[in-house]
Amino acid sequence: MSAGKINIMRPFGPSIAKLEFPENIINSLNEYTEKVITDESKSKDLDNGKNLAGNVKQEFSLEKDILESSGFFDFLKLGVSAWIEASDRKKITKFEIKNSWVVRQFQNEYNPIHYHSGHISGVGYLKIPNDFGKTVQQDKKNENGRISFIHGNRMFNSSSIFSVYPKVGEFWLFPNYLMHTVYPFYGNEERRSVSFNANVDDNIYNVFGG
Repeated sequence: MSAGKINIMRPFGPSIAKLEFPENIINSLNEYTEKVITDESKSKDLDNGKNLAGNVKQEFSLEKDILESSGFFDFLKLGVSAWIEASDRKKITKFEIKNSWVVRQFQNEYNPIHYHSGHISGVGYLKIPNDFGKTVQQDKKNENGRISFIHGNRMFNSSSIFSVYPKVGEFWLFPNYLMHTVYPFYGNEERRSVSFNANVDDNIYNVFGG
């Protein structure tokens, strides 16, 4: 497996990477999600809502075996390695997933501004509504269902918000401290995403040393 196409951007301070999310991994994670949804006992055992920021229908942890059998772990490891090498000219020797989870978001639900643990985080999209609904005022920019990354202050020649319209087949990597939020939307379909937190080499993450 290769890291595939990677697009690195630096809309403000920290860089963000966009990866191509392989269809076979998306299918595996969706099949797994459907099994969890229909298994009341497993849904309860894997429930992770109390540890996460979202005000959404369901958030549950991914088990270790699905991380490996789906190819998701290898995809993340290769993607993070390529991102850090291209962005910082450094090669990681350590990649440890702290946790990974699926978020099922429906109409009027949202994820407030928050940050993550670990060193590296990311989000990819498994299922997206055909329509996120209209704005109340038709002349306003439609942010429904989008994820917005936030860093610093709005200044001359410097934006502090970078908004992404979620698409199945895209996976975004970002440093754990990067603040972000997901807006609510309108409609009867599900917005389904998968996220993770991971640690890499301490001497690479800790730019201040010591």
